[in-house]
Order: sequence, then C-alpha cells, then structure tokens
Amino acid sequence: MEIYLDNSATTRCYPEVGKLVYQVMCQDYGNPSSMHRKGMEAEHYIRDAKETISKTLKVSPKEIFFTSGGTESDNLALIGAARANRRMGNHLITSSIEHPAILNTMRYLEEEEGFRVTWLPVDADGRISLEALKEALCRETILVSVMYVNNEVGSVQPVAEAARIVKNYNPRILFHTDAVQGYGKYYIYPKRLGIDMLSASGHKIHGPKGVGFLYIGDRVKIKPVMFGGGQQKNIRSGTENVPGIAGLGLASEMIYQDLEAKVEKMRELKAYFIEGIRGMERTVIHGLCDESSAPHIISVGFAGVRSEVLLHTLEEKEIYVSAGSACASNHPAISGVLKGIGVPREYLESTLRFSLSEFTTKEEIDCTLETLYNCVPMLRRYTRH
Repeated sequence: MEIYLDNSATTRCYPEVGKLVYQVMCQDYGNPSSMHRKGMEAEHYIRDAKETISKTLKVSPKEIFFTSGGTESDNLALIGAARANRRMGNHLITSSIEHPAILNTMRYLEEEEGFRVTWLPVDADGRISLEALKEALCRETILVSVMYVNNEVGSVQPVAEAARIVKNYNPRILFHTDAVQGYGKYYIYPKRLGIDMLSASGHKIHGPKGVGFLYIGDRVKIKPVMFGGGQQKNIRSGTENVPGIAGLGLASEMIYQDLEAKVEKMRELKAYFIEGIRGMERTVIHGLCDESSAPHIISVGFAGVRSEVLLHTLEEKEIYVSAGSACASNHPAISGVLKGIGVPREYLESTLRFSLSEFTTKEEIDCTLETLYNCVPMLRRYTRH
C-alpha cells in the first residue's frame, strides 16, 4: 500500500482538476490575448478563476493576480511593494522562520537594494513575538510580512493581531502574508484581517503545479518585477497559464466545499498519529499539537536516527514523508525553523515532517505507526555514537 504523507510539499490533483486542465490544454487552447473566439474562450477561464478565488477570500476579482506559484507571489509582493513605497521609508519586517521564498527575498532586498530588515524572533511553539513587532515598528517601516502557517512545524501565526498592531501604528504600512500552507485549510478574509497582500499556490490545494496567485488590495502601491506585454494590468506580464489558472480556480472551489468536515477529519487523524508517536521512546513533537496549530502538519524528532536515513527506510515501505522544508528537502541542511524554536541538538538532524490531506486514512496512519515502531529501534542500534 502506497502511503503519501508529504502533502505540505505537494498534493495530488483532484481528478476533476486534471480533466479540466487537459481540456484547456488540448481543446480550449487559445491565447487569452487573442481577439478571436478561441482567445475569448481562454479569457473566460481566467475570469471564472478570478471570481471563484475572490469569493473564497471575500475580495474583488480585480484584486487577484496569477503567478507561477507561491515563490513568485512572495517575490512580487515583497520586491514590488518595497520598490514602490521606498520614498516613504526603507524598513522591512518579517519573522525568522519564514519560507525561503520570503527569507531569501528579504536578504536580497537588504544586501542588494539597501533596505533594512528586522527579523522577528519566535517562541518555542513557533509563533512570533508581538512585543518584538511593536518594538520593531518605526517611521521608516513600509512593509511587514508574516506567514499564515509555518510549513515545517505547523505553527499558526497571530496574523490578525499582528496586522492590527501594524495598522494601529501606521495604516500606510503594508501587511503581507504567505498563506501557501493556510489557504484551503482556513477561511482567510484579507479585508477583515488587515491583510494587504496574500500569496497562495495551486499544488498545495490539489491543484496544478506551476500556478499560484497573489491578492493585492486595490489601494496597494506595487511595481512589477517582470516586464513584457502588459498582461494583468501590467503587474505580471507574460501569456497567462490558462490550463493552470483554470485548474487552480476549480481546486479553490473544491477545497472549500465542506471545509469544516475536511479539517475536522485531518485534526482527528493528527491527534491519533501524535498519540501513537508519544508511545515511542526518545521522540518529540515540535510545536503545538492542539487546535491552535495547523490541522495537517506534524513535525516529529526521532533521537538517534538521521532524518534522511529514516526517510529512505520509510520510502522502501512505500511511505512518503519529508525531512525539513517542503521546498528544500532534497538538499539536507539544518533547519532554521527548528533552530529558531530552540529544538535540542539531538533532534536537529533527526526530524521528519508528516503532512496530511483530506484523502489520508486511519489505515494509512496505523500502517505508518507500525512501521515506525518496527524500524526506529533497529536504526538506532546501527547508529554511530
């Protein structure tokens, strides 16, 4: 039995999404910039996707811009907004445990474009310090970016409180959230929360890879980082990925159908898995385990076993998990997130992430637990001390 527990890295498409993508690629394949009927059909798919996604966020379709995924959305939000608002100041704020798409973009802005960046610390549960945020804000601050859900340990950031603090200090400061791991798991309404920009990705919600979106509030001042034919109001030039956009729109609609039931199922399986793991010696769950944490992410440290060794041992049993970040697990390195939350040294190189989806079953969890109980003690015996 193949068991896929790496859904924070990517998800399998809904079958309906796959069928729609094929149809748009092979039948309704017109260029949306063309003036003839085939082009109009393609444009219709884009318009429908914008309307569908905007309804899930309770925003205007005009505020949805399509990209190649979460990384591009993050880059466009940070670089575009920083450059557009530089006359107001040059100070940016983010957390120390963001996704690399945020961390490396912030480093670029700091090292290459002269912006000053403040990196907010997090507590042992992986949540930012709101007091540190208050202290960091200053007259030069123009942009704050805090992720919605951490991709490694599943901590849910106090985004609403953080945005409120920022807007109370200065309403002109832009607030961005990387919601790649939160969109499709939570109802997120940017205008209620004080979010000016929000990034999301298709392949995390049973949609296609290579497509995502960036919500940009209508009052946000932003500059493009790609130049070309002026598509999407000149914010993101380039011929739109119509098959991907159509698939993303349908996946967004489908994942929010019966969302409460889907999330409850994942929470029950997560609690069941954690209860089973706690019966193992020298293991630890990183971050929170209750309903204040994400329903689908479980980070487990297995002392005495290197994460890559355990990952490949599980792989031999057709159980697929991740070691570290969703986008860097094939380049093993010490996790900055785990170091940031103060994980003891013996677990830094011995942690795996198990991530669930609405398709995960109790039978799969039972099989995974049984395999772990059998293989972890064996691997510990062969570990060099």
